[in-house]
Amino acid sequence: MGVPGSSPGGPTKQKEKNMIADIVVGLQHGDEAKGKVTHHLCSEGNYTHVLRFNGGGNAGHTIYHNGRKFVTHYIPAGVFYGIKSIIGNGCVLNSQHFFEEIEELRSAGIDTSLIKIAKNCHIITSDHLAEDGRDKKIGTTKRGNGPAYRNKYNRTGLQAKDALELQPFIIDLYEEFFNNENDVKILCEGAQGFELDIDWGDYPYVTSSHCTSASALLNSIPASSVRNIWGVGKVYDTYVGTKHFEPDDHIFKKIREVGEEYGATTGRNRQCNWMDINRLIKSININGITHLVLNKVDVLEKIGVHALYDEEKTLNFDDGEDMRAYILGRLEQPNLLRELQEVYFSGNKNNLNMPS
Repeated sequence: MGVPGSSPGGPTKQKEKNMIADIVVGLQHGDEAKGKVTHHLCSEGNYTHVLRFNGGGNAGHTIYHNGRKFVTHYIPAGVFYGIKSIIGNGCVLNSQHFFEEIEELRSAGIDTSLIKIAKNCHIITSDHLAEDGRDKKIGTTKRGNGPAYRNKYNRTGLQAKDALELQPFIIDLYEEFFNNENDVKILCEGAQGFELDIDWGDYPYVTSSHCTSASALLNSIPASSVRNIWGVGKVYDTYVGTKHFEPDDHIFKKIREVGEEYGATTGRNRQCNWMDINRLIKSININGITHLVLNKVDVLEKIGVHALYDEEKTLNFDDGEDMRAYILGRLEQPNLLRELQEVYFSGNKNNLNMPS
């Protein structure tokens, strides 16, 4: 039986349009060098869009581009490669800081014409900043994120589409991704990390947004389009905030000095500790990681100490090779829901090194 308006041989077949999404997430307490990974993927992934999907100016991504160091807080890494870079609806935005960041990029010769903001992204106001500035319990970055997210869910917030100064940047994510005549290939750039997730972290010492790979889907990304999920961690762990995290041992001060573990947003000391392999496995499983990057291998090599936690025991290793072999052994089924496609141990600020 024919379809009205179709040709005698059947309905006219239209060109299939493809959507692919890769996701980058932090597996620990943030500060895992996700920016390096997104920058690397942008350089060779042939993406049409890079989407920041959670958080706000409390996150700082350190990126080395053409030999120069950049610290971005809102703007996705696609801006360094002429890729449309979108601040998604899962984010909260301080417009003043946003414009300051654009100016910093422009002054460095970076083209900022492809930067966009989802129309339903929420705005951080002066009241949010004042309220967050009084926090002494959690140790927030004082960037106003928590109060802005509260107002969002309280249905009293301000969306970007209603902020006059942002009108030139406003975009509808559904229109952009689904009514696009061309194939769409999106790199979803996450902020913070699994251990700071509002549901999965050590509550209340958490951030105010969802930091898992599932959070990317809330930014007009259908689950069926997800291809690869990159999980990023370090071979040790760090945390910034008021809870006690760093053991009383001089070795962790040494890690902080050699690893330059100071907050990209606030400059505060990051508390250091050994990596917990069981928590890493949990994070890999819940996020559905396909590709794993463990950074800062060079830091432990320089100080000559290699250790991690497993089942609440501290395991010491003769060298980095032994430790990496142990980690790979633990990152196998049945510990993992699915086998990792690639694991990178990286000791380089500029790239991922070779896969193991």
